[in-house]
Amino acid sequence: MDTFFLSHGSPTLSIDEAIPARSFFQSWLPAAVAGPERPRSILIVSAHWETATPAVNVIRGANDTIHDFYGFPKSMYQLKYPAPGAPDLAKRTKELLEQGGFGPVKEDRSRGLDHGAWVPLMLMYPDADIPVCQLSVQTDRDATYHFNLGKALAPLREEGVLVLGSGSATHNLRKMGPSSSPPPQWASDFNTWLKDSLLGGRYDDVNGYEEKAPDAKTAHPRPEHLYPLHVALGAAGDESKAELIHNSWTNASLSYASRDPRWLGWH
Repeated sequence: MDTFFLSHGSPTLSIDEAIPARSFFQSWLPAAVAGPERPRSILIVSAHWETATPAVNVIRGANDTIHDFYGFPKSMYQLKYPAPGAPDLAKRTKELLEQGGFGPVKEDRSRGLDHGAWVPLMLMYPDADIPVCQLSVQTDRDATYHFNLGKALAPLREEGVLVLGSGSATHNLRKMGPSSSPPPQWASDFNTWLKDSLLGGRYDDVNGYEEKAPDAKTAHPRPEHLYPLHVALGAAGDESKAELIHNSWTNASLSYASRDPRWLGWH
């Protein structure tokens, strides 16, 4: 299995057919973006679950759908994505992380899937029939920590597990604008730098993005939406190369750029 970083953007991706990224996510399964082989299970690292130490949700039965957003159309709160939990994957993830020195790993037995997980997954795998486990991020740690955490999870790829990081290539809600507006310079510059750094294999620069990237603090006032990229990048393996699989914008500055850290090449 390859690993992927997905920019999930606004929760309205779940209902708004005018968002360009929606058709990309809907093409995921028909186009076999992740390859022809069906994942045994999915481990998704979402920007919307922050904990002091790593945590996995250990769910037997169907995952609950968490509507962790406010002020949106009523129809969005009625959406459900009852994918089965993946307790065996949760245990395996905990084992790998603790062996790699990232413990203690908490087992959360009640938390379902937040919108960073279920919104893209409901478009990518609409039948909700693949077991899903969610892994948290630690915003008091740095990008290199998350990259190394991802490296500890690399064996999952050989076990039929699809590892997804779900965040956003740019994420500054205070600077969003009309979707008809072009991306502002700061957003475009950061997005281009991130693309060029990944395609060029400059992973140390990506890990040090706060010092290396233009307008890093404007593009990401907080790091939680970029750390899933670092986990996916680490999990891809030492020989990975980046490839851009989608790039679009909404609300002027919200980038939906998505990338695939393949074992032999990124998409």
